[in-house]
Amino acid sequence: MCIIDGKVGYIRGFNVGTEYLGEVKKFGYWRDVHLRVEGDVVHHLQGRFILDWNYANDYKNREDIFCFPLHHIKNFAPMQVVTNGPNSQTEHLKNMMIKMIASAKREIYIQTPYFIPDKSFMDACKMALLSGVKMHIMIPGKPDHPFVMWGSWSFLGELLDCGAEVYLYDRGFLHAKTMTVDGEIATVGTTNLDARSFRLNFEINALVLNRRVALELESLFESDTADCRKLTKEFYAARNWTIKLREGFARLLSPIL
Repeated sequence: MCIIDGKVGYIRGFNVGTEYLGEVKKFGYWRDVHLRVEGDVVHHLQGRFILDWNYANDYKNREDIFCFPLHHIKNFAPMQVVTNGPNSQTEHLKNMMIKMIASAKREIYIQTPYFIPDKSFMDACKMALLSGVKMHIMIPGKPDHPFVMWGSWSFLGELLDCGAEVYLYDRGFLHAKTMTVDGEIATVGTTNLDARSFRLNFEINALVLNRRVALELESLFESDTADCRKLTKEFYAARNWTIKLREGFARLLSPIL
């Protein structure tokens, strides 16, 4: 998260490091999504920064040293900032995403570097698929952690059986963390689809209720499929016994991956 003069905010996406510029041979091109926002929502981002700063430091920051200017926005889009962390009593971000999935009537697009959800998230995905909603999921074809890849394949295999379309991004490393529902609602943030993000890490997502933003993210997803392999039920069923064994072992470790 980055906030400039209390007027412009950046949320999700690019980490700070050489590998995220595509200059490390192992991953090559780094595919990510960052959201630039203006308006009153920047005040909410700044408030979250203050809370996190005070949580991490003995010195407590005063809010009066920050900039909270008035904003005059012409193209208004409703937006909500949703956060959680190890000090949260509720898994706000997981619940938000499950609510989005449950509200879907036609189509869901998900991009994530790690897909190791818990039972409640998996049940929401299966119910959506079994009710006729199309679900498209994209994960990296070149993982940064083998155990995470094997764990992800274990869960995605179940969704393939329910009719999900799964894509493996091969151009480089897919680090985008987005979800759209019915071309109407979108979320962009730091949250991975795993237990660490849902329960242990400090995470933040923007929930955007805007058709233009949702359709733009769906369009990006569709263009990314040109750099993907499709994970089919036939290909998944043909994997050898060593891969199946690794998947089973990784699944046992899924709560800590």
